[in-house]
Order: sequence, then C-alpha cells, then structure tokens
Amino acid sequence: MNLLQKIEQQQLDKLKTVAKVAEFGIGDTVTVNVKVVEGSRERVQAYQGLCIARKNAGVNSSFTVRKISYGEGVERVFPLYSPRVESIELVRRGNVRRSKLYYLRALRGKAARITERTDYETVAAKKTEAKSA
Repeated sequence: MNLLQKIEQQQLDKLKTVAKVAEFGIGDTVTVNVKVVEGSRERVQAYQGLCIARKNAGVNSSFTVRKISYGEGVERVFPLYSPRVESIELVRRGNVRRSKLYYLRALRGKAARITERTDYETVAAKKTEAKSA
C-alpha cells in the first residue's frame, strides 16, 4: 500500500467506530436521519426510501435512496461517512438480484415493488450462533 492508501485506511477505521451505520444493501428500505441546518438552528430530518445504489470507495463511499413524494420520484445521494448523516436504520430487507436498481425509475405503482427477503432472520441467527460457538 502506498502512503495515501494507508492514510485513507486509518481514516476509515476511525470513522467506522464513530458512525452509526446499519448493515444494509441494495433493495433495502432504510431511514436516513440527516442533520439539517436552517440559519442558526439545527434539526434532524428523517429520509426514508429504497436504497437503489451503493458505491463502495473507502472514505468516499456513498449510497442513493429513492422515495416517492407526492407522486414524484425523489432521489438523494448520501455520503456513507458524512458527519451530516446522524444514523442509518434498516426498515426492511429487499430481495433483489442486481447491484444497481436504476430500472425502478421507469416503473410506477405496484410494478416498482421489491419483495421482502424473509431468510435474513435465519441467516443472522446462524451467524450469531457460529460466533458464540
């Protein structure tokens, strides 16, 4: 590793200890609590939607969340380790077979639904069982 990669890895290790990031992937419905500054006041705003893309690039990692607001599709890209992102909470897991769900932009209503993944509870239980054993 060169010097730049070493520094980036150190920063990433620091950020992982501080950031409240849930384990989530593409197709999952997440709630992102974002700090919003309005003048001198600061508040936390929740943004809930479907994670349609994720970019894993170390410190520069980001993810895209899409939701329908008043009949209009709204997408927002969040840096994963931003100090503005207070927390990321997993609402439900989705069963998808692609890494980018950009095709959902063209779909409306029931056609844009993602089926819920039901096996994740048993997988999580097996992982904790294996760790304790």
